[in-house]
Amino acid sequence: MGLPLDLAAAISTILEGILYGFSIFMFGVTLFILRENSRRAGREMNYKMVSLSIALLVCSTVHMIIDFVRVSRGFIFKRDTFPGGPIAFFAQPSEWTFVAKNAVYTIQTLLGDGILIYRCYAVWQSWLIVAFPIVLWFWIGVVGILSVHAVSTVPIGAGTVFLATVGRWITAFYASTLATNFFVTILLAYKIWITNRRIAPMRQGSLLPVVRVVADAGVLYSVTLAAALGCFVQKSNGQYVVLDMVCPIISITFYMVIIRIGLAESQRSSDFGTGSGLSAAHHQPTSVFTSGGGRAGDQRGQAVPMSRLQVHITKVHETDVATFENEGDTGSETDRDRKTAGLEVRNVV
Repeated sequence: MGLPLDLAAAISTILEGILYGFSIFMFGVTLFILRENSRRAGREMNYKMVSLSIALLVCSTVHMIIDFVRVSRGFIFKRDTFPGGPIAFFAQPSEWTFVAKNAVYTIQTLLGDGILIYRCYAVWQSWLIVAFPIVLWFWIGVVGILSVHAVSTVPIGAGTVFLATVGRWITAFYASTLATNFFVTILLAYKIWITNRRIAPMRQGSLLPVVRVVADAGVLYSVTLAAALGCFVQKSNGQYVVLDMVCPIISITFYMVIIRIGLAESQRSSDFGTGSGLSAAHHQPTSVFTSGGGRAGDQRGQAVPMSRLQVHITKVHETDVATFENEGDTGSETDRDRKTAGLEVRNVV
């Protein structure tokens, strides 16, 4: 026996609410990480990432509100007036709440995939590398608009979302965004991995944790999309449950990358500061002079501590993309990788 539509609607809203609450918490942590890391590094806060975080939260919030309205209409306000009851209500693709939530989902998918493609470009610094993902991104926008239009034109009582005229566009949308996410995640992880191999002999620490963070986020999103696509192809009502879970998961995967890399960066900074303090304490001078010509060990002598001489050295590093490009003409490939390793990790977050 398949999952009833009314039960699917209740389960999907509950699960979405749980994930949405978790995404709000992660949003707050993300803002904290961005602020603290910028303060620690002495640079301006990354307002681009802040804006994208807010945009994803807005999309998730709007989708959550629409789902709440949809469940309220299906179970309460339209329970006795909609032909066929709640099950027929939730089965109707052209009902305005279903059209609206799919439109929001399309926008959030384009936003999430666009962020991923931008990260890939920022790491590779090559339009050629991201040319195919950009084409896929535009295709996702086209099939997303067509799928929203298709569900909005289904006559009341004429069918479900699994109709051929609707299903082909939804299937194409799921498959396209899954392919884009999978392809771009591999490009990102591969670039960071090969850079880590080249600079490993000359750098303390490893970039492999960054690879794992990017891979984990990609796997989480890909598995969710694959489940949605599989349920839809099998015409299972479970696709309604997965669909409502995807929106907060898009936000969660974005926040997860920033939080995990930001926390690792903070830990490295703390370890470096602690190590420096221990080193300074270890080298603190302990010799003393004695007044009256006595020895240091003479209890009659008065010990006078050696005054410390403080030397302040200021180093100013000024780099930009043009510098890396110009140095690439004269420096070795390994030197360029070492100089840009930190820049690549920063571009991921």
